[in-house]
Amino acid sequence: MDAAQQEATARARELQRNWYGEPLGALFRKLIDDLGLNQARLAGVLGLSAPMLSQLMSGQRAKIGNPAVVQRVQLLQDLAGQVADGSVSAAEATERMDEIKKSQGGSVLSNTTQSTTSSGAPTVKRVVREIQSLLRSVSAAGDIIDAADTLAPTHPELAEFLRVYGAGRTSDAVTHYQSHQN
Repeated sequence: MDAAQQEATARARELQRNWYGEPLGALFRKLIDDLGLNQARLAGVLGLSAPMLSQLMSGQRAKIGNPAVVQRVQLLQDLAGQVADGSVSAAEATERMDEIKKSQGGSVLSNTTQSTTSSGAPTVKRVVREIQSLLRSVSAAGDIIDAADTLAPTHPELAEFLRVYGAGRTSDAVTHYQSHQN
């Protein structure tokens, strides 16, 4: 790989970090390990071709263009967490993956297959991810930051919201949310 290709890959991975909280290669490898998948099965569940998944993982492509695929990634992340904490068995996980594969995406703020607290309320992290997914499905992080800069003089709270939730990392947005709760 020449210097220009390395630079393009590094830039794509940085964009992925901004859009998805981490480079997609790392995110997809975690899903593969946590759910016992191979790349072809993961691509199938997500609704991507194997070459497209490979390009996203390697940084040859930066963005998942289909919001439904982004939602499936989030559903798989939630499922992996449930498998890890023992609340979902391997057999149940296989069934859930088949359901996720069939999902058309629908609303990014769908109430199905969400991580919830014992009271049934969605977790803060899940809500933050849904907000991020919604914002990132319509605009790139740089565009969100530009919008925040434009809004800052007249709407500073909205500008901060866009920066934290639209262009920031999930963990930072969760911390921001929790620090603003009374």
